[in-house]
Amino acid sequence: MASSKRRGPRAPDGLEPVFGVHALEGLLQRGVPLSELWVQQGTGKRLQALVDQAVEAGARVKPQPRETLDRLTRGAAHQGVVAFCPPLTAESEASLMLRLNAWSADEPPLLLVLDGVTDVHNFGACLRSAEAAGAHGVLVAKDKAAPLNATVRKVACGAAETIPVYQVTNLARALAALKDAGVWITGTAGESRESVYDVDLTSPTALIMGAEGKGMRRLTRNACDYLACLPMAGQVSSLNVSVATGICLFEALRQRQLAS
Repeated sequence: MASSKRRGPRAPDGLEPVFGVHALEGLLQRGVPLSELWVQQGTGKRLQALVDQAVEAGARVKPQPRETLDRLTRGAAHQGVVAFCPPLTAESEASLMLRLNAWSADEPPLLLVLDGVTDVHNFGACLRSAEAAGAHGVLVAKDKAAPLNATVRKVACGAAETIPVYQVTNLARALAALKDAGVWITGTAGESRESVYDVDLTSPTALIMGAEGKGMRRLTRNACDYLACLPMAGQVSSLNVSVATGICLFEALRQRQLAS
């Protein structure tokens, strides 16, 4: 039987480790309940302000050697701090539709739809860009999608705690419901002749980014009102999906700021 040392440290039952300074700051800003906080021994005053905030929020602080944090996070850049809190859970399609039907914000909704993005680092980076660009939510399918795990939270730098993620059973059906609610669907496709800079993104918009290599699935593509591309001036034919997502979302933000 393997020893507990060989298995490595484990999170308290029912809780998920969240590591990294920015991720912890996001937890504290949102008021997410923290159970424990593991802090690397010897960090001194570098993390003291965050530790003090976590204690005020009710967390128990446990100093740990760096090796323990390395093993828990499987070598990820934890920056000397790991918090334990309830796992992130995605909201439902019904929750999204209720929000859209009761929309009261001055600006029209801007949603990011990820179709088949399975890499957790890309998912986290997309969440970070979506939150920074002022998107109102991110849609993913239950299948063929990256999970909302600790790595996503780390890469998202706090955005996973602030931007709603909606998980839908059938993406094509969800897109049809968005259309019925007055949302225009814009998909990204490299072969499109229309640039994303020429598409109106100031109206209620759902922007779809497909998986790297395969792009959008057929049913997703068929649901689009518009297809747009990113003009490429160099020799490469495509960009990393998280990079392309950031460009498209900030183009939407630019258009909306000019229109306001």
